[in-house]
Amino acid sequence: MKLHEYQAKDIFMKSGIPIPNGQLVTSADQANKVTQIINGPPWVVKAQIHAGGRGKAGGVKVVHYPYEVVTATEAMLEKPLRTAQTGPEGVVVNQILIEERVEVDSEFYLSMVVDRDTACPTMLFSQAGGTEIETQAARSSGVIQKEHIDPVSGWMPHYARNLLYTLDPPPPPGAMPGLMSVMAKLYKVFMTLDCSLVEINPLVFTKDRKVYALDGKITLDENALFRQKELLALEDTREKDPLELMAEKYHLNYIRLDGNIGAMVNGAGLAMATMDVIKLAGAQPANFLDVGGGANEDMITKGIEIILKDERVRAILINIFGGILRCDVLARGVLAAAEKTQMDLPLIVRLEGTNVEEGRKILKDSGLKFLVASDLSEAAQLVSQQVKG
Repeated sequence: MKLHEYQAKDIFMKSGIPIPNGQLVTSADQANKVTQIINGPPWVVKAQIHAGGRGKAGGVKVVHYPYEVVTATEAMLEKPLRTAQTGPEGVVVNQILIEERVEVDSEFYLSMVVDRDTACPTMLFSQAGGTEIETQAARSSGVIQKEHIDPVSGWMPHYARNLLYTLDPPPPPGAMPGLMSVMAKLYKVFMTLDCSLVEINPLVFTKDRKVYALDGKITLDENALFRQKELLALEDTREKDPLELMAEKYHLNYIRLDGNIGAMVNGAGLAMATMDVIKLAGAQPANFLDVGGGANEDMITKGIEIILKDERVRAILINIFGGILRCDVLARGVLAAAEKTQMDLPLIVRLEGTNVEEGRKILKDSGLKFLVASDLSEAAQLVSQQVKG
């Protein structure tokens, strides 16, 4: 679950990580009043969306007059912002963060992630902070320094020293204590809130010898939200795909993709293999939809309804290996969805496992037009025929 910048910064502030003084607004009238509260000029007007690259896309403006704060807010609010991470459709901006501007002396990049290779929380640190961090990191592997943290002992001061003493040139005089403090507090946020990512980019040292988090990003591990129930209220569902929201309501694992072949499976591994089959057939998957091993007839029906709501879908491939989810249960769910939605798209079904013959018989005797595949190879051929057709 992603948090907005202003939400991340609120968590930073409560954790003792310094942030610029700022105010969230949702209208131009509010923006006009904020200039009387926030120190300026200049002010920084920042669109709040779940995507990076806002500055290059016009989502961050530095302005010097109160009327410019208002006009910049009006130019962003309720309009799509298109960045390299949003795709061509963009994301509608619903709120704006207005902050005081700080005089920057040095910029750094700082984040916490989980390193899959070592299975350890890992701190990333670099002097190449700012908008070009991805480009510079791609050019040189030495741009970003890593420090693996022992989760048993937790944070120790030497982790910060290991990162800071590798810098060439060294940090500005007076910056070391502030940077070390932020590193320790960032680790605490990461571990306490069950995060998969906490990022400050840039983390800056100012001309008046202070450290600030100028930008913030937090992604929470959704598998641990049962321990972070108070953070659920921070989710901005306006930026989530409506079909993904619908799937969450029915406890379905659904991710919308860019293709034209809808897919329904039971099991993440089978889902990946099914998407490979679709691509090998010359098509593109329209979604990842895993109904899970414990799916019932109603969940199957809802899953097909969700796929059909995607206007790009031209055919549907259902690939089920019956175990806990029996093939006859799947077949009855498919029939219920077909009757409820008056489905007119080609439907390819591949069943295997528990009660497979009963499931195939239910589909055969339904009178509806199903393309039943005996194995993955035949399923791929049927998908290919639908694509060519």
